[in-house]
Amino acid sequence: MLASVVLVAFIIGPYLWLIISSISSTSELTSVPPHWIPTQPTLAKFQQLITPDITGLSETAQMFKFAMLNSAIVSVTVTVITLVVGALSAYAFARLNFPGRSQILMGIIATRMLPAISTMISLYVVLKKLNLLDTRAGLVALYLSFTLPFAIWILSGFFQTIPKELEEAARIDGTSHLGALFRVVLPLSAPGLVSAGIFIFMAAWDEFFFPLIFTSTYAAKPVPVAISEFAGRHAIDYAAMAAGGVVASIPPVLLAFIFQRYIITGLTSGGVKG
Repeated sequence: MLASVVLVAFIIGPYLWLIISSISSTSELTSVPPHWIPTQPTLAKFQQLITPDITGLSETAQMFKFAMLNSAIVSVTVTVITLVVGALSAYAFARLNFPGRSQILMGIIATRMLPAISTMISLYVVLKKLNLLDTRAGLVALYLSFTLPFAIWILSGFFQTIPKELEEAARIDGTSHLGALFRVVLPLSAPGLVSAGIFIFMAAWDEFFFPLIFTSTYAAKPVPVAISEFAGRHAIDYAAMAAGGVVASIPPVLLAFIFQRYIITGLTSGGVKG
């Protein structure tokens, strides 16, 4: 029981402190000793982010809504493309026999072992030549480089848990491999697809390093980078950073709560073979 309480406190504690910080004033956050409970809680920072037309605000606060829009568009696009391409690729690896199948699958997974920093220069040159620097399309292409291997790996293992007899029955009725995928495999794989989609969306939504390097304006700058810019050269607006973090956490948290049943089912089903 005590271990459960400690674990819950360890998980919820940082997020609770984030919420407390977002409704505290800067003076209270920087006071020594710190005020764990604000004496004068305020929603001013949330108001500045939601209603950015207030005069005197920093550029980051005024443009935060555009950063939210950029993150939403990029994350949803990456999730859809990854699920479509990843499902087709994973089905091929799970069901079709072709030379070098295992080696190719291992090679795809091995790309996730490369440190992101080692590919920065080459990626920058490629995006610059394609005129994709500081664009949403450029971020989508970058994010696909790490979401597609993850999706192929997860979904191929999940597809292998579905009995082949169901597809063989569909093939006897005259359907092709592609028809069996759409009519039999994908409907049965809904929990796996949803759980993979949630993790892909979160990975794209929370990505910080790529957009930090490849975006410079709010034409494509996403939420994680926007939040970091509340730390200026001469001062750090801790309350604004916390408020931005709370707002940015709402979409992933809502998705996790709404689809938690599918996430648990997908992960447990994909982990059992035979």
